[in-house]
Amino acid sequence: MGFRFLCLLPLLGLLVSFQEIKADGAADNLADKVRPIPPPGVTIPEDQRAALTAEAARLGGAIESARTALAGKAALVYLPDVEIFHKAVDWALRYDEFYDAKQTEWAKEQLSAGFARLDSLTQGQMPWLEQSGLVPRGYVSKIDGSVQPFGLVVPPSFQANLPQRWRLDTWFHGRGEKLSELDFIHQRMTQAGEFAPQDTLVLHPYGRYCNGQRFAGEVDFFEALEVVKRDYRIDEDRIIVRGFSLGGAACWHIATHHAWQWCAANPGAGFSETEEFLNFFQGEKLQPYPWERQLWNLYDATVVARNLVNCPTIAYSGEIDKQKQAADLMARSLAGNDSGVFLRHIIGPKTAHSYEKGAKATVAAAIDDIAAMGRRRVPREIDFETYSLKTNRQAWIEINAMDEHWQPASVRASFSKAGFLVQVKNVSAFTLRFAPGSFPEEIGHSFGVDVKDAAAGKADKERYLAAIEGETYVASDRSLLMSFARHPDGRWRGALEPAGLRKKHGLQGPIDDAFMNSFIFVRPTGKAANEKAGAWASSEMERGIREWRRQFRGDVRVKDDTAVTEEDIRSANLILWGDPASNALMAKIAPQLPVKWDGSAIQAGERSFPAAEHALVCIYPNPLNPERYVVLNSSFTYREYDYLNNARQTPKLPDWAVIDLKTAADSRYPGAIPAAGFFGEKWELKAGW
Repeated sequence: MGFRFLCLLPLLGLLVSFQEIKADGAADNLADKVRPIPPPGVTIPEDQRAALTAEAARLGGAIESARTALAGKAALVYLPDVEIFHKAVDWALRYDEFYDAKQTEWAKEQLSAGFARLDSLTQGQMPWLEQSGLVPRGYVSKIDGSVQPFGLVVPPSFQANLPQRWRLDTWFHGRGEKLSELDFIHQRMTQAGEFAPQDTLVLHPYGRYCNGQRFAGEVDFFEALEVVKRDYRIDEDRIIVRGFSLGGAACWHIATHHAWQWCAANPGAGFSETEEFLNFFQGEKLQPYPWERQLWNLYDATVVARNLVNCPTIAYSGEIDKQKQAADLMARSLAGNDSGVFLRHIIGPKTAHSYEKGAKATVAAAIDDIAAMGRRRVPREIDFETYSLKTNRQAWIEINAMDEHWQPASVRASFSKAGFLVQVKNVSAFTLRFAPGSFPEEIGHSFGVDVKDAAAGKADKERYLAAIEGETYVASDRSLLMSFARHPDGRWRGALEPAGLRKKHGLQGPIDDAFMNSFIFVRPTGKAANEKAGAWASSEMERGIREWRRQFRGDVRVKDDTAVTEEDIRSANLILWGDPASNALMAKIAPQLPVKWDGSAIQAGERSFPAAEHALVCIYPNPLNPERYVVLNSSFTYREYDYLNNARQTPKLPDWAVIDLKTAADSRYPGAIPAAGFFGEKWELKAGW
């Protein structure tokens, strides 16, 4: 492969000033003295609280009346553009999230904006869809039904009726522990952000508060992006991701794990992995459980840096910024493989944690040049690395099965007139996927597919020829959907229909994955077989409800086990709390789990744990609907200690874990963990247990 040049970019528009971002002090390394995040608010005058409460209630009532009046009408889909203003003020009042006395004026402004939009909407008008400038927007999330805000910067040249398609930049915001919806929307009404290129829309995701676009924050970006695509004529080949500080970390993640979707990426500062950053920046010596270390690979960008071969990237750092470490590590990671690419890293001279004027202009010009060329939608060569089927696609290659999750998997693929060469490692099934009109004309309708599999061993140099040569598989619209699998004889042929359960995209674990799609907490109505386990599960459920609201800015949907419907089972991941004696749904599914749990013991293979002092946490395809998950006794798995530094916000539990209740839950774990692990690729308990 010839030597190539890679640019790494920053994201657009900054929500908090760079100077507000500071290294967390040594006190934030003390797990037994964790400060609350978000922090407590300030007291506002009672007369202002009363007036705002009354106005928020009036807007809330008007919204519900409009919901009824607009039922069945096209305008109903835009009601979240009103609801964001109500939620921002209502939650600031309800949860004491005013952080400055002047924010009461912001609240008044946002209530006024909500009433104005609602008045237009009830008349079937949405003037903000044609507005240029700063435009706060909203949507309803599939995850929990919550209303989530995002911001848009719409250029002066924008006209809704023009046929042109618009470039879209995304700017991921920096860390802001006080970044309530009220604060975020105020910024989106008053600040254009760090970059606002000509003739370009800029999307500012809220990201569900302060998580670096991880977990539900990652889903937030893609949900907001879909709303923007729905309402504006976006050029799919000119979408750029950018950010600085925590937003830079978000950009590293989004760029490497979803590289094929972007025209370019522009991360600035931030962090690009977990361990070295926390050691260097936070002075923290990590002692993770083995599964935690493996799960760093879900979000670490350094281990999949090669994916940037398919995403032009321009990195930025200040010369004396400690967070320059992120781009330095990415440059080292790229240089350490044979991708033939080096990282373009623009450095602001004598600059700490901010953009230097000259360097900023250089970055902006380089990104504009890339945007003018657009994305290579069908690259001739693909490099793809992953550790999980959670991120399983790079352009026209999709990985459908792995030999083992959380071990490095890779695909190198290319095409020529003769067909395709696909080199795989730790991959047991894949698909060639070309959208209508995108199949390369030079290949023709008959072609060969050679598969070179690392599992064949070093001595076996045979390139497995898929048995399709001379046959026609390309549709008349020049689309292609063709799947291959390694068969029991080691040869690659057409895809195998899996018998029984198999880990696949969207159903691969770990526990945290259940909270990136629709979920419902299922509360037990019976009596627990063991009092200690019942009390622990109740406490963890209440904590999960509270912390979901604080960290991911939504209200958990909760149902009794006796009230769950067939539609709930069909459409949602079910988070079951209690034990098989107290939770009727858990009693139904428990016998089908690989780890057994009854009133006397938890049995994991040959190991047994007394049920009186232990509880089971796990994720598994729901036996009542294997296209959705069940989770036992867990919300998202990172806890209060991890709120203090975003690089800590990685999954803390694998697919299953036994919790020893003799050790109380704390800011790091739900109790002691005497046994835990990943299920195998068929969702089986791995050998050795």
